[in-house]
Amino acid sequence: MVYVTDIVSSAGSVLLVGMLLFAISGVWPPLVAIESPSMDPHIKEGDLVFVMDEDRFSGPADHHGVVTAANGDSYRKFQHPGDVIVYKPDGNGRQTPIIHRAMLWVEADENWYDRANENYIGSANNCEQLTSCPADHAGFITKGDNNGRYDQVGTTPISDPVKPGWVVGTAELRVPLLGQVRLQWNRAGATAPATNETGPTATNGTELTVTNETGTAAVNTTVAG
Repeated sequence: MVYVTDIVSSAGSVLLVGMLLFAISGVWPPLVAIESPSMDPHIKEGDLVFVMDEDRFSGPADHHGVVTAANGDSYRKFQHPGDVIVYKPDGNGRQTPIIHRAMLWVEADENWYDRANENYIGSANNCEQLTSCPADHAGFITKGDNNGRYDQVGTTPISDPVKPGWVVGTAELRVPLLGQVRLQWNRAGATAPATNETGPTATNGTELTVTNETGTAAVNTTVAG
């Protein structure tokens, strides 16, 4: 009975903490584990990051609760201007969400070439050569701090301009390395074979995202720990 009581008590404590974090953040899960180094050195692979609904405590001159880096140095998150957001690439909820910085807000049909940082647009010399320019719809132009170009640039962009409805929340703080626990758990589960009822061996479908060549900072949206 003492053992059972301890188990129930521990589970209850974890549930209570989870509910408290959800009440504060407005996002579930409120904690994400970082799977790639594209936000180095400010958010590192293996970190655990607390995410909050973007409308909870939005900064000055925000767009739908998100402050972009283009708004200047007065508002900074993780040592750089602008909010770091978690978003669903192209709005696809089946893909692992991305955690990158919001750089610009663009309007539908806007030629945003002249507002872009020339260091982050690859070899494009005008709007016609720049992917997502003019913008098909209003949204955020995003970028990993450790990446050399915007997510919306290149022959295989990570995402179209990020619509406000694709934003999961804003990153608020990080706990170094604590996300490794969850990442290692997922990787172990993903490599373990599972036999179905008919006999053949199948790969276990536990969540695991392989970082692609563009260097996205993919996030595991399962509550860590």
